[in-house]
Amino acid sequence: MLGTRHRRTATAGLCIAVVAALLMSCSPGPNAGQATESASPTDGGTTAAARKPNIVYVLTDDLSWNLVQYMPHVRQMQKRGTTFSNFFTTDSLCCPSRTSVFTGQYPHNTGVFTNNGSDGGYGAFMKNGNESRSFATALQRAGYRTGFMGKYLNGYKPADKNGTPTPYVPSGWNEWDVAGNGYPGFNYNLNENGKVVHYGHDAQDYLTDVLAAKATSFIDTSAKSKKPFMLEVATFTPHGPSTPAPRDAGKFPTLKAPRTAAYNRASTPTPKWQRQLSPLTSEEQKQIDQKFAKRVRSVQAVDAMIGHLEDELKAKGLADNTYIVFSSDNGFHMGEHRLRPGKQTAYDTDIKVPMMVTGPGVPAGAHVPQLTENVDLNPTFQELAGVKPPSTCDGRSLARLMHGRPEDDWRQAVLVEHRHPASRKGDPDAAPDDSGNPPSYEAIRTADALYVEYADGEREYYSVKSDPEELKNLAASIPSEQRASLHETLTALKHCRGAESCHAASRIRK
Repeated sequence: MLGTRHRRTATAGLCIAVVAALLMSCSPGPNAGQATESASPTDGGTTAAARKPNIVYVLTDDLSWNLVQYMPHVRQMQKRGTTFSNFFTTDSLCCPSRTSVFTGQYPHNTGVFTNNGSDGGYGAFMKNGNESRSFATALQRAGYRTGFMGKYLNGYKPADKNGTPTPYVPSGWNEWDVAGNGYPGFNYNLNENGKVVHYGHDAQDYLTDVLAAKATSFIDTSAKSKKPFMLEVATFTPHGPSTPAPRDAGKFPTLKAPRTAAYNRASTPTPKWQRQLSPLTSEEQKQIDQKFAKRVRSVQAVDAMIGHLEDELKAKGLADNTYIVFSSDNGFHMGEHRLRPGKQTAYDTDIKVPMMVTGPGVPAGAHVPQLTENVDLNPTFQELAGVKPPSTCDGRSLARLMHGRPEDDWRQAVLVEHRHPASRKGDPDAAPDDSGNPPSYEAIRTADALYVEYADGEREYYSVKSDPEELKNLAASIPSEQRASLHETLTALKHCRGAESCHAASRIRK
């Protein structure tokens, strides 16, 4: 039955019991998912459950690096904590990326490559058994109180379970406040622990603010329960239409999009999938500026939410034992390479995203240069919670790196997989071809280069050390031995499965 916002007070205490999945995260073996007897990375040898750290994970939608400078609380996170300078996403598209976060696996192992259809979206996520691989099930069984709020996966509907009008709460979550189409910021439905509640157009209905209030309440309730907690707040902003909070609607009136060296300039030689692109017109550049300013306005509420959560953690005496992780599911280009606003390319504008961490034992003002990726978050959250990550995760825990400790024999390449969707009907991420939805490709990003293999046989190669804007395509001129090495590494990565296999595959072949 559909509730209303005005009934929320009467139903605030209502909660559906969530049954933990029998399978642990990332299809674990028989010993995975059990709390370890050894100390966590920060507890100094204490194994009492009360010392388990809390985790708050803020995942934004389409937030690119060029927005961080307009987010003062996030910039304070950089000063107080550690920034992962080379953090990448397995696919610069919402659903495949978010699935990799939940499962710790690459798209070729999750089976989620797009946002809808047989190979994408919530349907493919469920069909391929990914729900039971979520870090939530592992942490919940380890004694954590878990909460998820905001955007889940493309195709999830608050009042729908496999086509039936039954509100569905996935396994692993104690608190569930999730919308389907929350992109406009107003006039949406939330599945609040199994009850669908409608929110309208009033200022207090603005979705990011509603999520901030619910997240604050979750922290308060968790503090009273004396249990460690894991909270993910997944905002819809700054994804289009990039609706700001009413209080922020008039800010940054003259702001323009950055004019980098790649702005309105094609790579040379120009990849054939971009050859039809004409230079940006003055009207298109004006529209890009307007869209960029809207994106900046929309993230003001996200930034304010982080401040509210930090204040609540301090007020409840939890700040010293809580990690806050901030990141994005993918980046966003706006005029670079003559591409109209969009994502899905293998360029750093789209695959390289912000990642900041604060918390116990995390060095202030530090930068981690190692190549890291969103498949690493699942095993990281598990290790921080005192759970041994299963070997079937493709990623590796970042716990040592975030505490300033060296990791021997770290990966030398990260994998990016993108499949051009066969159908984009009904997909909010659908965009015209001039926004940069290239043919299907696999790519590897190393510390100093980007190498891309397209399904149609084309190749791109950029030396990001000397060409950070990725404008000089060297694919036709690199030595045959180097090309063979890159191809072999990429082939190994796109077939890897599990931590050991994927780590071995990530070494550049000689």
